Amino acid sequence: MKLIDYGVREDERPYIEEWSKNNNIEVKIVSDLLNPETIEQAKGYDGVVCYQQLPYDPAIFDKMNEFGIHVMSLRNVGVDNVPFDALKKNDIKLTNVPSYSPTAIAEYSVTGLMILLRSMKSMIRKVDKHNFLWAPDIGRELNELTVGVAGTGRIGRAAIKIYQGFGAKVIAFDKFHNEDIEKQGLYVDSLEELLKQSDVVTLHLPSLGKGNTVINKDTIANMKDNAIVVNTGRGDLIKTADLYDAVVSGKLAGAVLDVYENEVGIFNADHSGEPLNDELLSNMIDNPKFIISPHIAFYTTTAVKNMATISLDSMLDELQNGKSDNEIDLN
Repeated sequence: MKLIDYGVREDERPYIEEWSKNNNIEVKIVSDLLNPETIEQAKGYDGVVCYQQLPYDPAIFDKMNEFGIHVMSLRNVGVDNVPFDALKKNDIKLTNVPSYSPTAIAEYSVTGLMILLRSMKSMIRKVDKHNFLWAPDIGRELNELTVGVAGTGRIGRAAIKIYQGFGAKVIAFDKFHNEDIEKQGLYVDSLEELLKQSDVVTLHLPSLGKGNTVINKDTIANMKDNAIVVNTGRGDLIKTADLYDAVVSGKLAGAVLDVYENEVGIFNADHSGEPLNDELLSNMIDNPKFIISPHIAFYTTTAVKNMATISLDSMLDELQNGKSDNEIDLN
């Protein structure tokens, strides 16, 4: 058995090499992303493992079929950039890593919020200039706030525990109720009700599809004045221009964004010394009421190891047993 792993970062390489050694299976490590040109390197291999934010070109799967490769394993959760029709046409199975570290993402959401609540971005900038005045950067206490958790999957549930540990009042919404959260009586009846009651809204939802946003001009109008939005979920959950206008106008107190609707081609790349060709993102970076990070909530040693090894385990299950617990239903 021979596998090929695309888009591999240097921080992932040791875990892939360790898995290869432990399982006595050859894994070719490729730093390039998977596209119609690089797929040529997969000829002679049994399975393709990969991760990228860019869309997967349907031509890739025609080539995989030509090479006799019928399993692709993602090192990430999201599958919205994979054309299912092309997979089905070429009889290719797909697996993902449904959970690599819920705690990492939950912890990061709280970290970003605390930075914003205590005005750390503004304070650090002042201190860097040797300005040690306190005012006007007075903070707010999390234990006095109501936190609305939108989405109670693994990440949302981990976030709830952390926010409760700070003494915050927590409410939650999800179309599919979790038994433990239900027992705690945390669910509200609608997303609209969650937005209305919350001082902090933290999003732990999957993408709702193009044009379907949770935070936009209309929903913001029903939110509490001075509320804060935290998004470590998906960038397209928010109409960012509407959010920006609400913060600048003073309707909302600020936002923590680890994901951004136009992040592809910008995040996880070094643009030092270059002007950003994105005025909205530049404005948010400059504004102390926005905490912006480049999709790194997941980025811990634990999560990276899990992404690298679980994807390979899933591939092995498919090739040896014809089925993996992490196989995606393409229908």
